[in-house]
Amino acid sequence: MFGYIKKFLDFSGDQRKKMMAALVFGFFQSFFNAFSLLAASYALGAILDGSASKKTAWVSMGIVLAGMLGAYFCNCFSIQLETRAGYTTAAGARIRLAERLRYAPMGFFNQRNLGQITNVATNTCESLQETLTRCMVLSVQGLMTTTAITLMLFAFDWRIGLVTLAGFLLFLLVNSRMHKAGEVMSGRKLKSVEGAVEAVLEYVRGIAVIKSYNLSGNANKKVSDAIDEENTVSYRMERAFIPLMSLQGIVAKLAGLAIVGCSIAFYLDGSMSLQNALMMCIASAMVYNELATGGNMSALMRTAALAIDNINATLDMPVMDEDGADISPENTDITVEGVGFSYDKRKIIDGVSIDIPQGSTLAIVGGSGGGKTTLCNLIIRFWDVNEGRITLGGRDVREYTLDSLLRNYGMVFQNVYLFNDTIANNIRFGKPNATLGEVRAAARRACCDDFIMALPHGYDTVIGEGGASISGGEKQRISIARAIIKDSPIIILDEATANVDPENEWLLQQAIAELTKSKTVIMIAHRLKTVRNADQIVVIENGRIAQKGTHSELMEQGGRYADFIGMRQQSIGWKLGRTAAQSVT
Repeated sequence: MFGYIKKFLDFSGDQRKKMMAALVFGFFQSFFNAFSLLAASYALGAILDGSASKKTAWVSMGIVLAGMLGAYFCNCFSIQLETRAGYTTAAGARIRLAERLRYAPMGFFNQRNLGQITNVATNTCESLQETLTRCMVLSVQGLMTTTAITLMLFAFDWRIGLVTLAGFLLFLLVNSRMHKAGEVMSGRKLKSVEGAVEAVLEYVRGIAVIKSYNLSGNANKKVSDAIDEENTVSYRMERAFIPLMSLQGIVAKLAGLAIVGCSIAFYLDGSMSLQNALMMCIASAMVYNELATGGNMSALMRTAALAIDNINATLDMPVMDEDGADISPENTDITVEGVGFSYDKRKIIDGVSIDIPQGSTLAIVGGSGGGKTTLCNLIIRFWDVNEGRITLGGRDVREYTLDSLLRNYGMVFQNVYLFNDTIANNIRFGKPNATLGEVRAAARRACCDDFIMALPHGYDTVIGEGGASISGGEKQRISIARAIIKDSPIIILDEATANVDPENEWLLQQAIAELTKSKTVIMIAHRLKTVRNADQIVVIENGRIAQKGTHSELMEQGGRYADFIGMRQQSIGWKLGRTAAQSVT
């Protein structure tokens, strides 16, 4: 148990002093709780020797009242300190987790269980800041009170002190066995909770697919199975604790019974006064109560320790810029030199080399799964390369901190994510301290000021999580406004116009033109008009560069790029033909 207490105090970091102070106040509360024993001893002595008077009653009541007041104030301070420390420690853990997630490679999120991360940030920290913190203080307080009473009994009669100490040590032995039993089950308990969280998250994220394919029964079964597993593990854990908790309670009762039995025996053989014998009997009840309280609360200490281990394991995730420096590049020339990258032993990028001069436009085309998005993710260091290197301004991107590297990039993705916040704050995400005037100016350049102002609350309109309350084209333009306000020298467009309806495409093209003006641009695109004017076009096929050059050069060469353009023109012609045929009909 004491190892768990040390682990908790170490984990509390800068809140350690508050936790220690809470324990100190808990110790003094234990001391004041023992005042009732002194009051009983004083009253019994006066009654037995026939000297009891009103003064005896007032003094006894005064001792009890002093103990109650002292315990009350100590308890108040202890609760305030442990509550403040518990909530601050949990908040700090969440913030550290969020910071680590910012700098983790994207591959981490594919390898880690989303349920574990979610469970750590929510359930684990929640229990740590409330229940487990309080349990630790109450457990320690119960053991401190028992220790204080044991020392007091030694002062009255060393024999009873030894009996109490023996019962205390036996109780700690059983308590230790209970914690070891908890070690076996607590790991499974946390994994089952993570599994249930993951199943529910997957169900919620995929609810549209589940409904459209009428798979609710199968999906519900997966969620039900995960919840049933969590329920079964929790029950087995409690069932494993029951015999040991019962034995712990029996030991506490036997310790009290031993004190009563020995006190009566010592009184009968004349080696203990009646006053002390009666006081020992009163003390036995206090010993039992404090041991029971401390033991019951300590049952959760293993869970607290495992929660801390789980948080620490998540906080130990790999990060990418621990050795980086805050660098401002002299220019925005980008060089990709012999880059190779594998994921799960599968080669995604193989020997790619590209020079992207400052102010130029690079278009990346190719079939689905060829490695286009992965290459962009390597350029902005969402992953680290396995071979070769990527430089920005002549410096390897691994020399930068991620913050200083990403300052140079503005990104617009095919699948836009907007936060459950106001439109102004979603745009301001690119520049947190931007004024509303700056936000509106960026929105105008992104061709989205008109539709925003038409909303019920304008820029203060709260959009649903993921931007669920607005159209895809509107989301894209808001994301472009976000990139415009960031004003980074390099812009990456990952098929930003791929899924936009014709009504929004013209506005979106205008917004992109504003965003990319005088910038270095890297774009992944399938549409001919978005790539034909690029300074350089690379065709990625199976992770390799199949072709490289301008539009006219590649068309003269023939090959994959010319095939790609031909297929696109054929597709456009088919769509136009269908539309014309339908209109004639």
